[in-house]
Amino acid sequence: MAPFRAEHMGSLLRPQALLDVRETIRAKDITPEEAGLPAVEKEAVGEVVKLQRDLGFKAVTSGEYGRTRFWGLMWDEFLGTTRLQDAEAAMFRLYHPDVVSLIEKDRKVMPGDSVIAGAKLTHSQDPSSSNLHELKLVQSFVPESEWANIKLTMITPAWFHMRYKQGRAYTKEAYGSDAEYFKDVAKVYQQELEMLYKAGLRNVQFDDPGLACMSLLTNFSSILFPTHLLTEGQDFCSDKFRDGWATDSDNIGTVDDLLDAYIALYNDSISKLPADFHTGVHLCRGNFIGGRHFAEGGYDVIAKKLFAELKVNTFYLEYDTARAGGFEPLRFLPRDRHVVIGAISTKLRELEDKDEIKQRIYKAAEYIAEGSGQTREEALKRVSISPQCGFSTHESGYPLTLEDEKKKLALVREIADEIWGGEP
Repeated sequence: MAPFRAEHMGSLLRPQALLDVRETIRAKDITPEEAGLPAVEKEAVGEVVKLQRDLGFKAVTSGEYGRTRFWGLMWDEFLGTTRLQDAEAAMFRLYHPDVVSLIEKDRKVMPGDSVIAGAKLTHSQDPSSSNLHELKLVQSFVPESEWANIKLTMITPAWFHMRYKQGRAYTKEAYGSDAEYFKDVAKVYQQELEMLYKAGLRNVQFDDPGLACMSLLTNFSSILFPTHLLTEGQDFCSDKFRDGWATDSDNIGTVDDLLDAYIALYNDSISKLPADFHTGVHLCRGNFIGGRHFAEGGYDVIAKKLFAELKVNTFYLEYDTARAGGFEPLRFLPRDRHVVIGAISTKLRELEDKDEIKQRIYKAAEYIAEGSGQTREEALKRVSISPQCGFSTHESGYPLTLEDEKKKLALVREIADEIWGGEP
């Protein structure tokens, strides 16, 4: 049962044939069926499932091939949502890393589409089909005895809340407060997960760039993070997000109050899942087009509360470069939680040094052992390895090639085999 020793975060590089047919749909304004998308997509998913299985990965995904962006269409399919095209920038928290990276200087709109609750949110299986379609596609290429291993990635229930200014994630006609809104968000997630469970899903990974924005930068060690692995980039996260929140007079409460609300939202969303349904959350700092990231900052500020109170089974954490901070926060990981160390970069083509990565995995286990009163070997039983993020969180525009991706995934598998003796 998940998590496995070798994991990846879900999205994989799209084949050109799939990109071409989607571009044809946009350029000619024709239906997916007219463009032949279903057949092309099915063939592509079959090939990427085979790639994962051949490399020794158990928690196979669709590569997110049915999505143009990592959050997919699930929110568009909830009844009561309203899609906004080029929405006014004034609706958004302009200090949120996702928003900062998308709204160009001097522009007054958020490019592309976004979603708010225009009415009460409800769930219906008829429109809520994209995740089910994705699951069934993967199932068609995996023996039924291994369906429980399949992993579906799902956007955090807070995705279309955190980016908006206070009270702008919904219309006044729909909800009178965040509490009312969160209650219905949890309900539609409960129903979506129940539908997927009945279809055979047993493994979900929530992708959450927002939680990383509640962290603070820490001092970095050149021992843990060699200089050739460091990246440059603005610190959209930590102090800047918190400072932006503090100066935004529209906000109610503190960033820590928001974190409490999001933890409660998660726990409510997964509260009705059976015991054999594995849940995890990926604290994602972003892998935008061109390999750009949204956020920097260690897990120090949120680790103790998050690890103790968020009732998921597994935390997928980014630790590929210094921007994630040190391993010290892992001392707060409870004994019944697992951590997947995202130590391999999906942004840099250079292949990591295997022995360096192995030493970092051992170092992470030492901190876990220190916090839980275990030996390093005991702590390692609750550790896995993965790339730090998906290889293609949007459908195109990434620096790595397919061969780069294969080498990175093979390295993950090789390190896992050497540390854990061939465990899946």
